[in-house]
Amino acid sequence: MNVKAWLSAFRLRTLPLSLSCIGMGGFLAASQSKFNVVIFTLCCTTTIFLQVLSNLANDYGDTVNGADHAERIGPQRAVQSGAISAVQMKLAMVVFILLSLISGISLLLVSFGWDIKAIVFFLGLGLLSIVAAVAYTVGKKPYGYMGLGDLSVFIFFGLVGVLGSQYLFTKALTITQVLPALSCGFFSIAVLNINNIRDIESDRTAGKYSIPVRIGKAKATQYHWFLLIGGVVSALAYVILNFDSPWQFLFLLSVPLLLVNGRAVSSLPSEKLDPFLKQMALSTLLFVLLFGIGSLV
Repeated sequence: MNVKAWLSAFRLRTLPLSLSCIGMGGFLAASQSKFNVVIFTLCCTTTIFLQVLSNLANDYGDTVNGADHAERIGPQRAVQSGAISAVQMKLAMVVFILLSLISGISLLLVSFGWDIKAIVFFLGLGLLSIVAAVAYTVGKKPYGYMGLGDLSVFIFFGLVGVLGSQYLFTKALTITQVLPALSCGFFSIAVLNINNIRDIESDRTAGKYSIPVRIGKAKATQYHWFLLIGGVVSALAYVILNFDSPWQFLFLLSVPLLLVNGRAVSSLPSEKLDPFLKQMALSTLLFVLLFGIGSLV
């Protein structure tokens, strides 16, 4: 087995972003003294399995649909390069679907016991997450090729990821908790936006009509600034509405990193943006850590 090829296909650098929304949900629960280590661990495990599933499906789907090819900017993909066969990749996708289900069902049983209504509702969300992970680039009409990837990321990395995980701890929601969920959603879309700006030419050739392909690089850059500013403003609004201590503004220490990211997207050519995918993902994770620590001090 080509371990290096599989690790590359897993795209480990995307994991900090997927864990950010879970971290935010965990911190919101901890601020209410309702944090549970077992629930948090199972949330992280389930999310990692779903993220890897999404990455494998993306590798397979973009190769089959022609978005990944020799002229594409960015890391070489496993199926496109021949390092992993299409059959092997589909089998790996099945394995991670099963792992996601096992981990997710375990999570629901620990969180809700035998509350059937709650289990059915969250299991439905889990199945929807699996479908979203696969259908992004796989199938006859993958929604990622229609420019709906941003909406999916906003829903699953923002609203569902933060509010859903927080509910698993607390069994309750407040309207203002939507605001930190918006922050995670906006920053997660920003990561996708960098990816799509980087691949704008190859995506256009392959018929993948992402937001940058539809509106052009200049407007996609303006959109990127909207996402960064929106994420910070949402967090500020939450802190102001729930103000208790100046420490709650600790997350503002991450703003310079967001400014560096926005400046890079504004000034660098598309082919040089790849390092800023990781930088944005790590900046989001730092933002969540600072936000959470500030809420607990």
